[in-house]
Amino acid sequence: MVTSALLHAGPAVGFDQPFEMLLACHERVQRSLELLLRLQAHAATHGADEQARDAARDVLRYFDLAGPKHHEDEERHVLPRLRATGLGALADRLAADHAEMGRQWAALRTALEALRDGSGQGPDAAACQAYAALYAGHMAAEEGEAFPAAAWQLDAATLAAMGTEMAARRR
Repeated sequence: MVTSALLHAGPAVGFDQPFEMLLACHERVQRSLELLLRLQAHAATHGADEQARDAARDVLRYFDLAGPKHHEDEERHVLPRLRATGLGALADRLAADHAEMGRQWAALRTALEALRDGSGQGPDAAACQAYAALYAGHMAAEEGEAFPAAAWQLDAATLAAMGTEMAARRR
């Protein structure tokens, strides 16, 4: 069974804590990836039934809307700070990951749109697994190294400005 009821639930973190917000987004990414993998397995067996169409809608909504905003947050607020602290190679890797995620998402999106519309059988299992693996490695690098390095020694005013900008782009 594919369920998406908890897809948009998440920790109650606000933009006044921008790095905590980025981490909360990772939790939502993980739930969306898990839904994608369950959806792929379900659709392979059951085709474009109502559950599959609903789940495809939810996965599309997340990775079309929230995912790109999250990547933009990182590119505006994390990657420049990494470069400024001598971690340019890490910043470049994360930026390359974002580009590759965009390419992989474009291919998955086509299959998910067809499934959502009832005319397809869903995305390829290997493509879904590759996308999830890319994201897993990316999030691990951010959580383990990038976010702590970017947040280190930021003052309250800088954090507030970062949170304000992130919130404004979502209005």
